[in-house]
Amino acid sequence: MRPSWVVSGVAAAWVAGCASPVYDAPIECEACARWNAPQAPFRIAERTWYVGVAGLSAILVETGQGLVLIDAGLPQSAPLIRANIRALGFRPENIVLIFLSHAHYDHAGGIAALQRVSGARVLAGTGAQAALRAGELLPDDPQYDPGAQGSRFPAVRRVEAIGDGESVAVGDVTFTAHHTPGHTRGGVTWTWRACGDSGCHDVVYADSLSPISADAYRFSAGAGRAANSLRTSAAKIGSLPCDIFLSNHPAFFGMRGKLASDAAEPFARPGECRAYAKNSIERLERRLREEAAL
Repeated sequence: MRPSWVVSGVAAAWVAGCASPVYDAPIECEACARWNAPQAPFRIAERTWYVGVAGLSAILVETGQGLVLIDAGLPQSAPLIRANIRALGFRPENIVLIFLSHAHYDHAGGIAALQRVSGARVLAGTGAQAALRAGELLPDDPQYDPGAQGSRFPAVRRVEAIGDGESVAVGDVTFTAHHTPGHTRGGVTWTWRACGDSGCHDVVYADSLSPISADAYRFSAGAGRAANSLRTSAAKIGSLPCDIFLSNHPAFFGMRGKLASDAAEPFARPGECRAYAKNSIERLERRLREEAAL
C-alpha cells in the first residue's frame, strides 16, 4: 500500500495571512513579461480552476477542507494569482497546501509570497526540497548556471519532501505525487480525481519533460543519464489514468484552443497524456542527435 498523509484543512492557515501581503522582487527574463501577462481565471473541471497567468500555470483545487494550489509562477505572478483566487470567490488565506512541479524560477518563484499570505505547507519532490529552501538551482540541475538570474528565486523557508507514490488527502480529495525527473532531478507530476454532480475525471498535472539545459550540459552524459530519466518519466506519465491533461506551461495542454471550444467539457480529452509522453520522447531524441553531432 502506498503511504499517505492527511491534512486537516483550514485550521492549518496562519492568522498572519490576513495581513497585507509582501511580495518579492520580480525576476527579469526574455519571456517573463509575456509569460506573466494577466489571465482571467476559469473552471477546468469540478472544483478545479486555473488561476495562473497567461504563460505559467497555477491550479486551484477546492477540497472541502481548504484550498490546494499547484505551482505559483514567477515572483511577480503571486499578486495576479492571489487576485484570481479572490475573483473566483475564494480566500487566498485558505490555501492549506502548495504543491510544486519543479524548482525553477518560473514555477517556484511565487511560492514564498503565497506561503506568507496563507501559512500553507509546501510539498515538493525529494530532489527539489534543498533547491527550494536555498532559493537557487543546485549543480545537479541541467539548467544550473550560477551567473544567471534565472538560477535564483525567492527561497521557501518551510518545505516538506514527498516521496514517489505518496498520497495526500485534503478533505475529500486525494492527491498523489509521481516523481518524474529528467527536466530537473526533483520533478513531480501530481494526480487527483475531480468529482462533482457530473461525475469524476482523473486529472494529471504533468511536470515538464523538456530537454532544456545550460550550454555545457549533456543529457547523454554520466552514469545516471538524464536522458534515461526523461524516458522513464515519459512512460510513467503516458501510463497514468488521464481524462484531463494539464501541465505547468499552458501551451503544453493547448489552453487557448480549449478555451475557445464550445464543448461542454473542453479540457476532458482522454489520450493527451500519451500524446505528451510521445512528443516528449521525440523531442529528447532530437536533442540527443544534436549532442552526438557536437
